[in-house]
Amino acid sequence: MSTSIPIVYSEEVREALHEQRAVVALESNVITHGLPYPHNAETAHQVESAVRKGGSVPATLCIQDGAIRVGMNDQDIERFASTPGIPKVSSRDLPVILATGGLGATTVASSVVAAELAGIPFFASAGLGGVHRGAQNSMDISSDLIQLTRSKVAVVCAGAKMILDLGLTMEYLETQCVPVISYGSDDFPAFYCASSGIKSPHRIDDEDVIAKAVATHWAAGHPGGVVVTAPPRPEDAVDSAEAETAITNALAQAEQDGVSGQGLTKYLMHAVDRATGGRTAQANMAVLISTAEVGGRMAAAYARCQTSHS
Repeated sequence: MSTSIPIVYSEEVREALHEQRAVVALESNVITHGLPYPHNAETAHQVESAVRKGGSVPATLCIQDGAIRVGMNDQDIERFASTPGIPKVSSRDLPVILATGGLGATTVASSVVAAELAGIPFFASAGLGGVHRGAQNSMDISSDLIQLTRSKVAVVCAGAKMILDLGLTMEYLETQCVPVISYGSDDFPAFYCASSGIKSPHRIDDEDVIAKAVATHWAAGHPGGVVVTAPPRPEDAVDSAEAETAITNALAQAEQDGVSGQGLTKYLMHAVDRATGGRTAQANMAVLISTAEVGGRMAAAYARCQTSHS
């Protein structure tokens, strides 16, 4: 039996792709599992506006009626923001949700799959998943990293969350031959922290050169993506030492409370937010927006690069 993946484009995204204009894919998980309503809907619109400010067309992704929707309209965003219980759909869940026809909010991993299927080479997110602390015992490694080795999509992000083992995350990316390019910083950022303390393998501050590097990676026959990082703006960043102290305390409390597996990340994020007086949640929202604008600029540079070589 031959099965194709149904893809439904918004009119704006379809026209942009047809005209070879820059488009940036965005995840919908931040709408359903991020901020409470109506702040989640407001933030989704701000993120899309940031992509436009960067010079690209936003394409927020979701799963609906057995199809991948590429470009959510105002009604879609309102529905996903206000409807409780919409499941988070990673790449492993994608075929099941598509086959059963349910609603689904895309994560980084499933968004990267959907973006490649939709012909969108750039995706923006606040932060990647990664290798979790203690992964040598738990084998807890985010599917975001696995999918980066399989999908030809450049991911623009503010690094990965401080709650992860960022040293092992960088080792994994190196082992899997995923290029990491930092824009505007010498270091690999840690989501709402400007630096993870780990030097990035490459720093490039010219958007057109980054676009050329991405194109060259794929021209060389590599099957996976590229990670392009941009740190949070100085006014939005949380102090790394303060965040690390809060995380260490939260990890100890999580062990006492018996929290592990899929529930750990959410537990830690809430605990760290409480410890910092709500500043990490505010920084999270700010990073979503600032990274989306950088993603818009990177996608626009890539579109220029492709046009000049066509």
